[in-house]
Order: sequence, then structure tokens, then C-alpha cells
Amino acid sequence: MADSPAPAPAPVARPLRRLLELIAEDAPAEAYGALAAQARAGGAGPADLAELEQATATALRVRGTLRQHRRRESELAALFDTAGDLAALRDLDAVLQSIVRRVRMLLGTDTAYLTLRDDEAGDTYMRVTDGSVSPLFQNLRLSYGDGLGGLVAQTARPYATPDYRTDERFRHTGSIDEGVLDEGLVGILGVPLLLGARGGAGGAGGAASGGDVIGVLFAADRTPRPFSPDEVALLCSLAAHAAIAIDTARAITDLAQAGAVIREHAAAMQRAEEAHDRLTDLVLRGGDLSEVAAAVAELLDGAITIHDPEGRTLAAVGRAGAPFDAEPRAHAPAPAGRAAPTARAEHRDGRWTCAVLAGQELLGSMVLHGRDRLDDSDRRLFERAGVVTALLLLLSRSVAETENRVRGELVTDLLTAPGRDPVGLVVRGRRLGVDLSRPCLVLVAQAAAGSQDRLPAAAGRYLFGSDGISAERTGTVVLLLPHDGAAPGAVARAAAGQLTQLVGAPVTVAAAGPASGPQALADGHAEAVRCLRALCALGRVGDGAGAAELGFLGVLLGNERDVGSFVTATLGPLLEYDARRGTELVRTLGAYFACGGTLTRTKDELHLHVNTVVQRLDRIQALLGSGWNEPERALELQLALRLHMLAPPP
Repeated sequence: MADSPAPAPAPVARPLRRLLELIAEDAPAEAYGALAAQARAGGAGPADLAELEQATATALRVRGTLRQHRRRESELAALFDTAGDLAALRDLDAVLQSIVRRVRMLLGTDTAYLTLRDDEAGDTYMRVTDGSVSPLFQNLRLSYGDGLGGLVAQTARPYATPDYRTDERFRHTGSIDEGVLDEGLVGILGVPLLLGARGGAGGAGGAASGGDVIGVLFAADRTPRPFSPDEVALLCSLAAHAAIAIDTARAITDLAQAGAVIREHAAAMQRAEEAHDRLTDLVLRGGDLSEVAAAVAELLDGAITIHDPEGRTLAAVGRAGAPFDAEPRAHAPAPAGRAAPTARAEHRDGRWTCAVLAGQELLGSMVLHGRDRLDDSDRRLFERAGVVTALLLLLSRSVAETENRVRGELVTDLLTAPGRDPVGLVVRGRRLGVDLSRPCLVLVAQAAAGSQDRLPAAAGRYLFGSDGISAERTGTVVLLLPHDGAAPGAVARAAAGQLTQLVGAPVTVAAAGPASGPQALADGHAEAVRCLRALCALGRVGDGAGAAELGFLGVLLGNERDVGSFVTATLGPLLEYDARRGTELVRTLGAYFACGGTLTRTKDELHLHVNTVVQRLDRIQALLGSGWNEPERALELQLALRLHMLAPPP
């Protein structure tokens, strides 16, 4: 008998395969929508069309996620490439053109351009552009305070506008508006090119004393466009590289003009160049702070310590490369109210100190011990080491923040649908270096009004260097921390203190756990949210606490209808024992409290012998602990019993 013909493929089989092809091709969004129209024209039924539309929506989400990941990879690659250009600096024009071209590519804008300061004229001028078509625009000059660029140069702060022509925050002038109109620009973002302060606040045309504004880096569109905080941060990073390139080139130019000085100090300058290449190579090879400290200690023949902004020692190396016993917090940066830290090397208390800065942000400080004097070349080398250290810290933080964003997606899925695919969530976590099957503490943090947008970045800095992960969730930030045995309340209070300092405003933190597994972690999050609401209701803003510390107050003040977690946490051992053994410990405990703790009345209420009641109470004590009938604990148990009685049957 001949083989019967194979069944025809389902009407939507080919479109579903085509969806995978479109994802692989990175096709435009409209190509996905065309598949449904083709299937409808081909006679597909309503069920098939519904399935196809659902698959199309899923494919579009996958496409968006892949594009977002590619964009993040491109940003990191661009930062590494820019660092490579800086290491091989020969032609300033080529480096600046490369940076401006990368700005335009990474931010996807129509144009990008860079202005530099003219000290003689007292204004700024257009230095390099990419994507510009207007000669009038390419020859613009901006006075300090005029236009968006003038305001950036004057205040040393980034500014962005979705529509420059209608934005009244900036001082519009005829020449600037004419050039912007001729170029057709609408949405503009500008960030300052900052170097370390050079002799006070008067040098940068009114710039902040913490940095010298040498120019402005811009990205602009010919249509209205709001710029996100991520785009502002990326442009600031590229601006930092551009400032380094310009400063290095100017230093080389100054040295070239002073021929006699160069000949006298040729050996010193060659040593400085080799040291700069050596330090930069350390960064490009992924070296850590200890390697940088060891290299600088060897080059300057002294002991080197590197500290974080709070003064904690991050690395310490002695003269011969041996570990150096640095006094902790001995060289913390100046607190608020004192002079701002400077990127220039300063000698005080028998030590040379240089702040590690990224723009106006203080990343830490570098201290040289055992050298009373530094000549110009060694001093410049020490300052360059601070710049390289800043670059290393920025690159490490950028990588950590990118990884944490990817991990944050796991936290979001975990809290949204923990029961949908618990095994898959655990597997995803292990791929990202997070073991959801091990006990974790769940922290929920909330910043004061007006500062919520700074909390996610602060959480990333708080977790930097740890195995914890974080994600934004309904106006709060959720953190998962591996449990190291510390009490949840103590961890919450420590986190509240550090996050408050990083955000610059009160941050309230609630903790629950430890818990392991997707469902238990999701339940812990709900418990921590109730605890957070209770803390706010009690007026403890900026404080931290564990859910267990608040007990029934967390239920009463948490404004949460589902109190099952509290009942389970309080009566769980008795409920589980009754379910497994068929006993009535919960009923016995309720009768005992209802009878005022009198054994005689309790045995009459339950129609049991008094010895049986005593045995049950002994079992209750074994399960709940010896302090179960103390006033505070008894109050929680009675509340849990009442809630358990009022709850609907399972």
C-alpha cells in the first residue's frame, strides 16, 4: 500500500517560522505586522490569527530586548575604544572627530559637535562637527551664559532640551538662534568638558571651582527629542575622554614649544610617557586597583594607597611592592562645607594627595607616602595616575551597572510571576551568577519625594562589588542580598544609612527573609513592602527595620488585605503540625487564650482531660519556643489566631 500523504502544515506554521527569521534579520517593526495580514488573506481562522498575533507581540518584545542589549554592548565597546584612542594619542583632530562621530552613532542623533574655550576672546568656538550641513552653524561662537552651550560652559553642568527654539531657560541671541535655525536643530543635549581645578573658580568663565570647563560636547536632533538619564551619562563619559585627550594634547604641545626644557628633562619625560602607557595598558588589560597602585609605587618610589569617597582603603602597596599597612579612614576627602577636592596633587601632613574625579563626581583619592618633594614630571605622573584610576573605576562601575540591569530583569520576572516557571527562573539566575535556591534577604527601599530618580543608581553603587542584585519596582527599588547570617533588621538599617548618603536624601529600607526559591522570595517581597508601609506610617522615614521586628504592627499598619504571610510566620509550625498529624494544637491554643490561660477552664471548653491539655501545651512550646506565652509574643499569637479564624477556608 502506498504511503499516505503527509498532513499539510498548520496555516500559521510558516508565519511563525518567518517571525524567527525576522528576529534573526533584525527586521523593522512593520515587517512583523505584515505577517498577520498575509495570514488573514490566506484564509487563516480566528484561532490561528489570535495565536499569530500573540507570537508577533512576543517576537517584538524579544527584538526590543536584543536591540537594548546590543546598544549596551556598543556603549561599553565605545568607552573601551575611546580609551584606546587616548592611549595611542597622536593627532588631536582625529581623536576629537572620532569621539564626536561615536556620540552621533551611539545616541542616534542627526548631529554631534564640540566647542572649546577661547581664553583670549572670553567665549567658546565650534571646534569639530559631525552631520552638520550649515557653514553658518559650523562657525558659531557662544559667549558664556548665552544659549544652551553657553549655560553649560558657565555652570559646568549638563543641560538638555527637547525643543531649543521654545525653551525659555536659555538666553537666546540672534546669532545663535540663526545658526541653530539654519542647521535645523530642535532637541539638543550638551555636557561640559571638565578638567581638574586650576587655581580657583575664575578660570573657566564662571565654572564651578571643582573643575575647569574647557569646552562643551553636544548631541542634537532636527526633531523634538527628550534625552534620557542614560544618554546624559553616556555623553558625560565620552566628554571625560575628550577632556583627557585635549588636556594631554595641550601638554604635549606645551612641552614641544619649550625645546630647551624638553632637552634638559628628556629622560624624565620619557619615563613619564612610559609610565602613562604602562598605566593605560593596565586599564585596557583589565587590571585592578592593586596593580595600578603597585605600578605607581614603583614609578614614584613611594608607598601608594587608594581610598573610596568615605576614606576606606581600596588598595595599598609599599615601596617594594609589598602590602602597605594604611591607617583606615586616615585620608578621607574633605567633608561638606570645606574646600572641594582637587585633581591637582597637593602636599599636606607629609603626604601627597590627589582626588580621583570623573567630572565633578568624587570617586576617591590617591595618596603617596614617603616623598617630601616631587618634581614637575613626577607630580604630573601622580596626577595622571589619578585620572587612570578614575577611568578604571568608571569602567568597572559601567560594567557592573550593565550587569545589574540585566539581573534586574530577572528580579522583575521573579516578583511578577514567581509560579509561572520557577525552575526556569532558578536556571536564569544561575546563568547570571545569582543562586535563587540559596537563602537571600529581600530589601525594599524608598527614597523621599523628589529624589526617587537617584535611588536606582545609588542602589547599583551600594551593591558594587557584592553578589547582590537590584531592580526598580513600583516607585521603589528591590534588592536581593545573599544571607550571611546577619539579622534582616540590622542589614536594613545599614542599607538605609548608606543609601541615604549616596542619594543625598532620606531612604527608608525594609527587609524580610531569609527566603529561598522564587515563590518564597516573592512572598518575602510582599512582607517587606508591608513593613515599609508600616515604617512610613510610624514616621520612621530614613530608618530601616526587618519585618519580624514589627510583628503584627507590620500587618496593622501595612494596609495590606492579605495577611496570610503574617499568620503563616506566626502560627506556621502549629498549622503544619496539625495538617501532618491531624491534631488540634491551633484550636487548643485558641481555647487556652480564650479561657484566660486557665487549665481547668480550657479542659472544660475542649472536653478533654487536663493532662491532655498540658501535653498539647508542651507540644506548642516545643514548636513555638519557650517564650510563646510572654505578653508581647502572646499578643501576636492571639492576633494571628483571630486572623486565622476570620480567614476564608482554603
